[in-house]
Amino acid sequence: MDLAAESKLYCDELKGKINSYGLEITELSTHLQGQLVAVHPAYDLRFDGFAPDTVKGNPKARTNWAIEQLKKAATASKHLGLTAHATFSGALLWHTVYPWPQRPQGLVDMGFSELAARWLPILNHFDSCGVDVCYEVHPGEDLHDGASYEMFLDKVKGHQRACLLYDPSHFVLQQLDYLQYIDLYHERIKAFHVKDAEFNPTGKSGVYGGYQDWINRAGRFRSLGDGQVDFAGIFTKLSQYGFDGWAVMEWECCIKSPEQGAREGAPFIEKNIIEVTKKAFDDFAGAAVDEGFLRKVLGI
Repeated sequence: MDLAAESKLYCDELKGKINSYGLEITELSTHLQGQLVAVHPAYDLRFDGFAPDTVKGNPKARTNWAIEQLKKAATASKHLGLTAHATFSGALLWHTVYPWPQRPQGLVDMGFSELAARWLPILNHFDSCGVDVCYEVHPGEDLHDGASYEMFLDKVKGHQRACLLYDPSHFVLQQLDYLQYIDLYHERIKAFHVKDAEFNPTGKSGVYGGYQDWINRAGRFRSLGDGQVDFAGIFTKLSQYGFDGWAVMEWECCIKSPEQGAREGAPFIEKNIIEVTKKAFDDFAGAAVDEGFLRKVLGI
């Protein structure tokens, strides 16, 4: 990351080497670093595993390290000619998502104010680099659905770089309408993870999973085509709204191997990509139009 942020020459050479194999870099990801921008003390011990030894056991230093990592990722993205960047928001409030005792008044507002204060310098740096920050809206993050994203967006005053990574699998597990989500937020969706999931609640467990392993949960991630996600609907809506980013396969499945998932997943995505029409299907029935013609059609 340091070298990519410091040297465009290095980035040009790296990109050229990758291109020589017929491949492209779609975006950089700082999910782990983004997570460390905001960590509640209850999670310190486990999230320290994502940080270098020099900042472990020091939450403030860890946060500062994460913020600098994000800024370097913005510069590296610019050097690589990328316009979108994938990350997590981090979380100060997640432990209160289903609160008992109830959340005290003002807690949510304060939490999002603090989250915004940490992210604004990062968003501003991304803006100077011409790169969108695409938050993967995800359980475990303070930005985990549309309502929480809007709270954050309000606190950063609608920052143009506070955008979204769309991944329907997380919405299946939350039982959120992932198609209407595109209608609501399509202008902010700048990255797309193609990942499948299923939700089969039982008399034993539902959304929260009952502390069970993934294979036994009601909500499970699946390889592409094996779950319940309506990808035809998703690709239709993204095409309708003019999304021109990458469709990036993300594999997570508790049953199928990643090798088989990759072999099957790439053709699955290719099959779903829509070549958007440049004309209306009934154009052939049209005729020359002027005011006189329109008046005759109306009988006036």
